[in-house]
This record gives sequence, structure tokens and C-alpha cells, in this order.
Amino acid sequence: MTSLPEIRLPQSLAVATALALGLWADIHTRLPGQIAIGVLTWGLLMALIAPLPSPQRRLFIACVAIATAGELFLSLGWGLYTYRLGNVPMFVPPGHALMLMLGIALAARMPEAAAGVVLGAAGAYALAAAAVGFDTLGVPLALVLAVAVLALPSHRRLFASTFVLCLALELYGTTLGNWSWHGDVPWVGLVTTNPPGVAGAFYAALDALVFAALAALVAPGRRSPVLARA
Repeated sequence: MTSLPEIRLPQSLAVATALALGLWADIHTRLPGQIAIGVLTWGLLMALIAPLPSPQRRLFIACVAIATAGELFLSLGWGLYTYRLGNVPMFVPPGHALMLMLGIALAARMPEAAAGVVLGAAGAYALAAAAVGFDTLGVPLALVLAVAVLALPSHRRLFASTFVLCLALELYGTTLGNWSWHGDVPWVGLVTTNPPGVAGAFYAALDALVFAALAALVAPGRRSPVLARA
């Protein structure tokens, strides 16, 4: 499997606690409070990546950069979902990097068989939901997930762990009211739920794009410690 940073239990607990409390606090505040949550989230991310070797820090920095562009397009451009205040909260981009940390931590403990079950269940749900007609967005999202797995098979467990964690995050955030997905998907004539059952595919695609970006930045003939095979 491709070498990734080791995320220890105290780091995982800090990240999970920060995400849970941050989203809960967000619904009880307006923009100034949301900015304060963003500052704290950025501070936590910087503190966690500061001790890492430079190639591993770049992993999370790339995640923040790509996530920021993705959020601006998917929310403000495409209009798939809308945040509570109609913006992209300051805590969201670093939050994606923190979710990547949790995904790495869970992937290190996830058996290959469990990863296969998660990915298979995602595909089965997408087909069933499309057949019934209440979530036709699930099929293209499942295809995105499949492409990520086929393109980077060594990260199969990471994609599966990311899928599970991000589905949990989506359920938590939409239940609290931090954001909501629109039932009618703009531009493409599809429908979905709030949140989409295969929403984790967006996060898996983010992970794949991060690895692709890092690979493109590595000079020919050199191998990054993050991308080299263990």
C-alpha cells in the first residue's frame, strides 16, 4: 500500500471532537462566530501537520487547496448544496484535510474484506436507489468512486474508510442544519436525497485528486515518500 502519514489515536480523537463540536457550534452562531470556528479549525490543522515531514505536509496542503476549489464550484457554482449562511464557511477547507486524517487512521485498521463490503454496498445502494427513482445521482457518484478505486487500487481501504466517515459527517451536518443538499440536481436532470447516499464518493474523488496532484509535482525519476510503495 502507498505510504501515508501515521495518524495516532490522540490525533484522531482530537480531529473527531473538533469536527463534531465545530459543526454543533456553527448552528448556534452567525458569521463572526463562524469565522472564529474557522480560525480554530485552521489552527488545529496547522498544529497537527507541523511535525510531519515536508512531503506529508504537502499531502494535506494539497487537500485544502483542491477542496477549496471543489467547494466553490459544487456549492456556489453548481448549486448541489447550500451552507446555512449561503457561503462556504472558513472551517470547511481545513475540515476536509482533517477528514483525510481520519480516513487515513481508519484505513490503517480496516481489513481488505471490510473495504470490499463498503465499496460493494455503495454500488448496490446506487443501483437500487436509481431503480426506485429517489436518488438517481447515486449511479454517477458510484462510477466516480469506482474510477478512483481502479486508478489507485493501493488506496482501496482509504477510499472505503473515507466513504464511511464522510457519509457519517454528511448525516450529522445535514441533520444539524449546517448545510442541505437540493433534491433536484441542477443542470443534469437528476434527483438526490439530503444527503446523497453516495456522497462519500465526492470525498474519495478529492483524495484521488490529491494523490494525482502530488504525483504531478514529483520530478521525473524521483519518488515522494508519500507516493512510494511501502
